[in-house]
Amino acid sequence: MFIRRPTWYKDNVPWLLATRAVRSFSQAMLVIVVPLYAVAANYSTLQVGYLLSIALAGSTGLTVVVGIFSDRYGRKLIMMVIAGMTAVGTAVFSLTTQFWVLALMAAMASIRGGGAGSGGGFGAFYPAEQALVASSSRDENRNAVFSTLSLIGVLAGAAGSIVAVLPGLLREYLSMNAVDSYHPVFWIAAISSLIVILLCLPIQEKHVVPAKTKKTNNKLSTRRLLGRLWLTNSINGFVIGVVGPFMTYWLAFRYGVGSTEIAILYFVANLLTAFSYIVAPRIAHRLGSVRAIVFTRSATVLFMAAMALAPTFLLAALSYTIRIIINSIGLPIRQSFVMGVAEEQNRSTVAAMGSLPAQATSMVTPTIASHLIQSVSQAAPIWLATAALAINAGLFQLFFKNVRPPEEE
Repeated sequence: MFIRRPTWYKDNVPWLLATRAVRSFSQAMLVIVVPLYAVAANYSTLQVGYLLSIALAGSTGLTVVVGIFSDRYGRKLIMMVIAGMTAVGTAVFSLTTQFWVLALMAAMASIRGGGAGSGGGFGAFYPAEQALVASSSRDENRNAVFSTLSLIGVLAGAAGSIVAVLPGLLREYLSMNAVDSYHPVFWIAAISSLIVILLCLPIQEKHVVPAKTKKTNNKLSTRRLLGRLWLTNSINGFVIGVVGPFMTYWLAFRYGVGSTEIAILYFVANLLTAFSYIVAPRIAHRLGSVRAIVFTRSATVLFMAAMALAPTFLLAALSYTIRIIINSIGLPIRQSFVMGVAEEQNRSTVAAMGSLPAQATSMVTPTIASHLIQSVSQAAPIWLATAALAINAGLFQLFFKNVRPPEEE
C-alpha cells in the first residue's frame, strides 16, 4: 500500500513547496526571538512597539516594490533577491543591539510574521511566491496546492518554533548572557535564507509582461478587485499587527512567560494547525470559497475574545491555539481565491497591492497596542483585534458574496 503522488506535484511546485518550508522554518524562529531579543537589550514596552512598527513599515514598502517589479521583471529573480536581503538582515541582528540598525534589518529581512499557524504566508517574498504558485497550478487544483503550501509551511514553522527554545537552553546550561544567547538563532536564519536562494534556481518561469489594456473573463477587473481588497484588508491589518511579533511580547508581558513557554505554544499550535490545511480544500469545495472564508473568520472572533478574558497563560494559550486552527482553514482558501479571480499578468501586483492596506494598518498597530497596554489595560490590544475580525468578516461577505473563482463557475 502506498500514497499516490498528486498529479499537480510536478514542475515548479516541489521547489516552491521547498522554499516555503525553509522560509517558514526561519520566520517561525524570528517571530518569537526578535521581540524577546529587544527585551533582553533592555528596551521598554513603547520601544518594542516602535521597533516592530518601523520594521513593518519598511517591510510594507518593500512588499509593494516586489509586487510591481516581479510582474515586470520576473518573480523568480525577485524571490532570490529577497532571500539574499533576509540573509544579510538576520546576520546583522547577531552583531548589534542598536535600535535603528535592528529596525532597518528587521524591515529588510521581512520579520513581520503572522504568528503561529500562518504557514509563512507573509512578507516581501509573498507577492512573487503567490503569483508563481498560481501560474504553476491548474484552476481545479489551486486550492489543493495552496493548502499544501500552507501545510508544509506550518509544519516547518513548528520545527522553527521549537528551535526558539535555544536561547533559554544556552542561558541555563552554558551560562550565556541574555543578549548573546539569541545570536545562534539569527545565524541559523541567515543560513536558511541562503538555502532558499539555492532552491529557487531550478524554478522555471514563463514571464508575461503586463499589457496596457487587459481583457478578462473574471467578474471583477483588477481595479475593482483591489478596491474591495483594500477595504477589507485595511481592517484585517489591526489583527495582523496584534497576532504577529507583538503577540510574543504580549504573552511575555501579561503572563510573565519566557521564550521557552512561547516556543512550545507555537510548536503545538503549528502542529495542530496542519489538520486545518488538510481539510481546507474540501471545505472550500463544499461551502464555496467566500462562504468558507467568512465562516472561519467569524468563528475566530469568539476565541480572540476568550484570549482577552483569559486569567492564566494556559487558558490564553488554549484560546490562541483554537483560534489559529479555525483561522488557518480560511487562509489558503483566501489566497487561492484572490489569485483565481486576479488577472494572470497582474497577480504579483494584486498580491502586493491587495495586502498593502493590511500592512499599512499592521505597521502602526504595535505602537497603538503598546500605548493601549500602558493607558487602558493589558487586554485592550486583544479587544482591538477582536473588533477588527468581526468587521472584516462582515465586509468580506458584503463585497465578495457574488464573486466566484474559475473552478466554481
